[in-house]
Amino acid sequence: MASQNVDVLIIGAGPTGLGAAKRLHQLKHTNFLIVDAAAEAGGLPLRTPPPRASFLIHVIFSHYLYFDDVINEALPKPDDWYEHERVSYVRSKNTWVPYPYQNNITMLPVEDQVKCIEGMIDAAEVRARAADKPKNFDEWIVRMMGTGLADIFMRPYNFKVWATPTTEMQCEWLGERVAAPSLKLVVSNVLNKKTAGNWGPNATFRFPARDGTGGIWKAVAKTLPQERFSFNKTVVRIEGTKKIAHLSDGSSVGYRSLISTMPLDEAVEIIDDAENLRPTSRELIYSSTHVIGVGVRGVLPPRIGDKCWLYFPEDDSPFYRATVFSNYSPYNCPQAEVKIKTIQTADPSLSGSVDTTSERPGPYWSLMLEVSQSSQKPVDEENLLADCMKGMISTGLLKAEDEIVSTYHRKFHHGYPTPSLVRDGQLKVLLPELKNKYSIWSRGRFGSYKYEVANQDHSFMVGVEATDNILFGANELTLDSPDYVNGRANTERRL
Repeated sequence: MASQNVDVLIIGAGPTGLGAAKRLHQLKHTNFLIVDAAAEAGGLPLRTPPPRASFLIHVIFSHYLYFDDVINEALPKPDDWYEHERVSYVRSKNTWVPYPYQNNITMLPVEDQVKCIEGMIDAAEVRARAADKPKNFDEWIVRMMGTGLADIFMRPYNFKVWATPTTEMQCEWLGERVAAPSLKLVVSNVLNKKTAGNWGPNATFRFPARDGTGGIWKAVAKTLPQERFSFNKTVVRIEGTKKIAHLSDGSSVGYRSLISTMPLDEAVEIIDDAENLRPTSRELIYSSTHVIGVGVRGVLPPRIGDKCWLYFPEDDSPFYRATVFSNYSPYNCPQAEVKIKTIQTADPSLSGSVDTTSERPGPYWSLMLEVSQSSQKPVDEENLLADCMKGMISTGLLKAEDEIVSTYHRKFHHGYPTPSLVRDGQLKVLLPELKNKYSIWSRGRFGSYKYEVANQDHSFMVGVEATDNILFGANELTLDSPDYVNGRANTERRL
């Protein structure tokens, strides 16, 4: 017998779990419980380092007015937010190429411009003759962009991101995420020596003034009844047919419906009678993500300027992306009057030339790096921070003599859910079986393993729509129709 019983049990107090809870609360449905392993709500966006500097991965842009309503209710004041225009570049051929790369090859050496344009011409001819769709991501790249752009940027960069070869990934997930180049625009820009402007759903974005991305979700959680949360507990076992979840503190919760935001592969492992699903769930592909943070003493240098995030396709650095987080909010770093010791120079061999014993004032700025890892792309974890320091020097992010006042390294075992060639077939087996047999809605970035709807706004709305499906049988539009929700403004639903 369970220690308590609820109508809806939610595993995880991240964006998806909070979306489900917010919708339940809005509908005045009170018999639900949210269980989370952490001490407070927030999920992955809350997994912050020590307070020397803030290194958080996510920014806010939205496809949904409902989502906007919720975060505006949670952080309602104008000074709760900073709004930014994305300033993004690719480090390539020892220069900074504006994003999107494929529209700005005018920045490349002439011989590479020629390779890219010839490839795009060939690709246009292939598209005109093609009667079938590309079989994988690599074929999509070559067909849309040509071999020049594929070899110089798209193949190496995407391998650094996904830790999976592009030949082993599907292309249905792409939607609005990758810009297909306009041959006319590219040629015009090359001849006129121009660069193209911003593109994409996050060409502008918001960032909270204080507490990083996790602060958004802590604020959202505060709009919910606090007695509905149960923290510092994990779900260790689920009796699927009996609908009982057993928690790490020895208690248990009976439920009518369960919304799980655990990684799908891990959830299947703890369901007592789901042995038939484990061969499929164990074959789901994902990569791990290492987040590296560096706090730097000094004025933000002109070489960094107003940049937001930067891409690195080449092998002179282990990281695929760097974010200048001190540009997102002045509160992402300690204020200039705060005194901190220097722990080393970027090149540690020069550390003897600076004062590393006394606390001194700033100003300060910060960088956050991301490094992927998989069985196909191993990482020297023990030396990764040092390797990233070398990469930041070689790519011009840091000078060898720059003073480092803080560092941070955390590995997220489940980093990216990979849209593999077989993923959709796996999900068609796993998700309906969990729902229909065990009343488990596995949802969220890794709960449903759909990267194309894994941003914060998507993840939140997946939780909202799971609740509506449980209560009313409503369609789960975000989960089932990613291209539809990504291709339009979803204005019908409001808070």
